[in-house]
Amino acid sequence: MKNLIGTTIGAVIDRKDGDSGVKGAILGYAASGAAKTLGKLGLLAAIGYGAVNLVRRRNA
Repeated sequence: MKNLIGTTIGAVIDRKDGDSGVKGAILGYAASGAAKTLGKLGLLAAIGYGAVNLVRRRNA
């Protein structure tokens, strides 16, 4: 469902330039996948940062 939304948004943006919208659909699909991956990595980094700070405060 998320990829479908990203594809649709990309196609609409690309059609504003007068193109067919296929290139925008492909870019929208890739962007939605990249955002999903980066969101997971960001969450993992935040949890790791919190765990390290918790350990440092307990040892101090």
